[in-house]
Amino acid sequence: MPGPYSFRDGQECPCGRKIRKMDGQECPSYLYNAGMNRRQFIGTALAVGSAGPAALFAASEPHIEFPADPRARLGVASYPFRAFIDSRHNHDRDKTKPGITLLQFPAMVKEKFNVPGAEPLDEHFVSQEPGYLHQLREAVEKAGMHVIDIPCDPHASLYDPDAAKRKIAIQNAKKWVDAAVVIGSPSIRVHIAGVHGVQPDVGRAAESLRAVADYGAEKNVVINLENDDLETEDAFFLVKVIETAHHPYLHALPDFCNSMMKGDEKYNYDAVSTMFRHAYCISHVKDSEVDEGKVFRVDVGRTFAIAKAAGYKGYFSMEWEGPTEPYAGTQSLIDASVKYLSA
Repeated sequence: MPGPYSFRDGQECPCGRKIRKMDGQECPSYLYNAGMNRRQFIGTALAVGSAGPAALFAASEPHIEFPADPRARLGVASYPFRAFIDSRHNHDRDKTKPGITLLQFPAMVKEKFNVPGAEPLDEHFVSQEPGYLHQLREAVEKAGMHVIDIPCDPHASLYDPDAAKRKIAIQNAKKWVDAAVVIGSPSIRVHIAGVHGVQPDVGRAAESLRAVADYGAEKNVVINLENDDLETEDAFFLVKVIETAHHPYLHALPDFCNSMMKGDEKYNYDAVSTMFRHAYCISHVKDSEVDEGKVFRVDVGRTFAIAKAAGYKGYFSMEWEGPTEPYAGTQSLIDASVKYLSA
């Protein structure tokens, strides 16, 4: 496990918004993220200082203090706004629409939707360089917001039969764990890509994700898996992976509607139910999905009831999908979320 950042005279610390000059000092600020309160951070830092970096493993599971207020549990994902977001990595940008950068996204969410959480997609980041990540954290904090998750794609398969390719996926996922630390996100969502001609493999995926989750535990960042792709991220496959890995920092991210694209209502609600039983800190709220022009819909109230029955206490991120613009759709999801969480 890597220790605290060490600096020579004149170097800058890649910690949070306040960049400090260090002279032969060590900075344990990488131990902090938005899921920790001040007492937890100080306790962790003192433990590392007295017993060495390996002492961080004493925190055997994540401890995020989730708010109870319904609106305080909500956030907005940048994905629904992909047509508007300027980034060289964003292939869904529609130049006929007005542009917005990810640095401007938190303030927009605060002004238009009045919820405290933001979920920036990896493709919407300009870079993973510390300078840019510091700017993003400053923009988030200036808007009075906080990041609740980073959905990311490691651009290689976690169950590839080729161990070298799995290693690439693991290393790329770890880079997003590092980014989460800098911008104060308590979690990342790791996409499980497929391999041509290869069936999803529970054992290889669990082994790879155990390595990512070990790294997440070192940095106090939770690793989440989403029921997104119907083949490589089938909800029941993901649950098998989570149970096989058996790691306290590996959890499910239940999406309200992705599994409905199978065209089977019972399957969808069973899938969401099993995902919520393994969820910890983040879920995607939507009332519909669009696939090749076909619209699939779910009962949002029924899905919130499933989350409640599972004892889920974490955040809900609005990830609107529909045939029209995302602003009104996102607001409708927020209104419904507040309604059902207040019931």
